[in-house]
Amino acid sequence: MFARLNHSRLLRYAGLFTWLMVGWPLATLWLEPVPDGLDLGDALGAPARVGWQAWLAYFLFGLCYSWLTRALGARRVGRADYVLLAMLIASAVAICYYSATGLGSILLMVVACVLPWLLPLPLGVAALVVSQFSIAPVYVHGFGFPWADALMQSMLYGGFCMFVFVTSLVARQQAQAREDQRRLNAELRATRALLAESARVNERTRISRELHDLLGHHLTALSLNLEVAGHLVEGRAQEHVNQAHTLAKLLLSDVREAVSRLRTDDAIDMVATLAPLADHVAGLRIEMDMPEPFLLDDPERAHVLLRCTQEIITNSVRHAGATELRLDYAWDDGAVRLLARDDGRGAESPVAGNGLRGMRERLAAYGGAVDISTRPGAGFVLDIRLPLDQGPPPIRKLAGEAA
Repeated sequence: MFARLNHSRLLRYAGLFTWLMVGWPLATLWLEPVPDGLDLGDALGAPARVGWQAWLAYFLFGLCYSWLTRALGARRVGRADYVLLAMLIASAVAICYYSATGLGSILLMVVACVLPWLLPLPLGVAALVVSQFSIAPVYVHGFGFPWADALMQSMLYGGFCMFVFVTSLVARQQAQAREDQRRLNAELRATRALLAESARVNERTRISRELHDLLGHHLTALSLNLEVAGHLVEGRAQEHVNQAHTLAKLLLSDVREAVSRLRTDDAIDMVATLAPLADHVAGLRIEMDMPEPFLLDDPERAHVLLRCTQEIITNSVRHAGATELRLDYAWDDGAVRLLARDDGRGAESPVAGNGLRGMRERLAAYGGAVDISTRPGAGFVLDIRLPLDQGPPPIRKLAGEAA
């Protein structure tokens, strides 16, 4: 059963199980009768009956944790999640205060487990430190501990929380490494498919050229010689020569038809090349719409389109924080057009990094261009146009080389 669950779901269910187990002693304290002569407000002893404030904090913790850990690691973290995280920490501290027990410190370990998945490392460490030191006043005012004992107690629980935090951080890094490996494997499969298509096209081109140059030349010469021979012989010999001439012309026609068929099918299937890029991208649902058939004659332009698609997917995952990406490919007046839309966070004024600059350079080399439009909260839209009838730029000659 556990093999069918990924790491994020296991982490979520483990935290929910810990939350439920904390409710057990909380319910025991709530149902325990009040001993005779014990003041419920006595700060030196635990109250025999847990009030509604502790239960409110307990259920608030469960709700916040359930919402924060939905699709953990597979969605972007927004401002509302930061507020819920603060409420999560505050509710754990409130449980500790209103129940006069260390149950809230146990729940802070659950918080430490999810911090690496919700916050960058510096912010996660800061939140961990704040949560542990915020429990010290509870030990002083709620339990009557001296400040030295309260700090020691909070640091003791802080050591456990740090261990949980580091363990979860390692798990997060391993998950990211596996996702990077999956992405590289997808790019490798796409590149391998492109190379296989290119090799197939090159082999068909070579075969068609050999058929045309060798067999076509010899069959044409044979047909001409048989035609001459038909005029030089008479009788039954002439009849056989004419039959051989007819067969030679039929064979030449068949060779030309085979060469034309090889030339017609001499194209790269872009559906087979681009489809592996959309397989199992964590946290991103990709929809590809391609024309049928989607064939390119030029392997270089096919390679440019492949690299542009890779860069768009990478940017949507790493920088845009998108959960959905739509890629629409279409023929556009002698060119291939790619319209990419995501639902990411967008930007006020996007800054082109190395990836976008490389994309522009690849497209410009073949007369293409890319237009980017975005605004905060509206995602990114990339409009790419790659002409098919314009050759690559001329090769620059070295100084001193003959023109």
